Amino acid sequence: MGSPKSSDYSESIAASSSEQSASPKTALSMMDAVALIVGIVIGAGIFETPALVASNTGTNFNVLLAWIIGGIVSLIGALCFAELATTYPHVGGNYYYLQRAYGSSIAFLFAWARMTVVQTGSIALLAYVFGDYASEILPLGTYSGSIYAAGAIVVFTIINILGLKQGKGAQNLLTAAKVLGLILVIIAGLTSSGTPASQSATAAPITADWGMAMIFVLLSYGGWNEAAYISAEIRNPNRNIARSLFWGIGIIAAIYIAINFAYLHGLGVNGMANSSAVAADLMRNAFGQAGVVFISLLVAVSALGALNATVLTGARTNYALGQDFSVFRFMGRWQGEKNSPVPALLVQGAISLALVGLGIITRKGFETMVDFTAPVFWFFFLLVGFSLMILRQKEPNRLSAFRVPFYPITPILFCGICGFLLYSSLVYVRIGAIAGVIVLALGIPVLMLQRR
Repeated sequence: MGSPKSSDYSESIAASSSEQSASPKTALSMMDAVALIVGIVIGAGIFETPALVASNTGTNFNVLLAWIIGGIVSLIGALCFAELATTYPHVGGNYYYLQRAYGSSIAFLFAWARMTVVQTGSIALLAYVFGDYASEILPLGTYSGSIYAAGAIVVFTIINILGLKQGKGAQNLLTAAKVLGLILVIIAGLTSSGTPASQSATAAPITADWGMAMIFVLLSYGGWNEAAYISAEIRNPNRNIARSLFWGIGIIAAIYIAINFAYLHGLGVNGMANSSAVAADLMRNAFGQAGVVFISLLVAVSALGALNATVLTGARTNYALGQDFSVFRFMGRWQGEKNSPVPALLVQGAISLALVGLGIITRKGFETMVDFTAPVFWFFFLLVGFSLMILRQKEPNRLSAFRVPFYPITPILFCGICGFLLYSSLVYVRIGAIAGVIVLALGIPVLMLQRR
């Protein structure tokens, strides 16, 4: 029995050496990159966050203005990321920039945050979107949304444990519903009578809070920065990284503004602000209960598609963390015949279920997940913005095909926006934000253990 194991070990060492000497293949065209950016960003959140934006802005004009500003802010950030990605094309993306600018400790904490807060929080957030809309079709009682959310995480973790083939197959079946759902919502909103939904006696008051509004807007725009992780695989990166970012954000902004205009036309700002499932309420006004069932099914499927993709990619990030840091070595195991990182998937699924439990405690699952992820996300986004200026100083002779226009004003403006949103995500000190910061801080003793 010893010889086969020894042979397998030798083969794994050889494979590891081969992987270290290999480099990513430049197999993505600019259009592939644009499609990937749009696909990552436009998820199920756009069916959920417009109601929260409306409740924090208060007028039709302010709602649309918030989404326009979100597109502009994303474009400013894209200018900074375009320089970083063309100067340092690397599959590590943000992790690599932080490592070069600040060293391995900050890079470790970023990887820790992706595992415990950002990626798993995104999984729980998408699961709650699925739960809200699945409950419109078949309610399961007081904790209906949470039950559906937990079930979705378990099911798609198991699917991906079964293997990459099963995970990819599920993704292909779920993806098409996303764009179809958006098109149907836009058509329904623009062709409805424009009569606002009746406001109940228990309607929540609308208050002007631009900080919180922009957190929800930029949550929906979030994901365009994932282009950094494919920068080493884009053909002609000196030209196509920047172009794919700008085209992708332009398409996303156009779709988001159109769908919010449709929501406002069909429901009015009060109807939006007091809706728990804004797309379902719009379809109810337009087509009755049949419309609710149809759009709720489409949104639920769209959320599952985004959730499955996040489960798949997040586990691979955790696997890489296990490969790089010995304290997480147990996650750096790959199930060869299934082509799946099973331990990483199990850890990710357990953390995501714990976050669903946090949502049950606060009784506001989606909003709690936004609170949980936002401070940590904007903290590291801020550090990435500063890393552009730090790396220009540390490596002044490093050539780049793209340079940020109006430097240093543009990165300073981007860092200022990130700082404002970090402040806005912390100022209310809600339980979700506190939990996110505590979990990030727990990475410090883990880092100390890693060093020892």
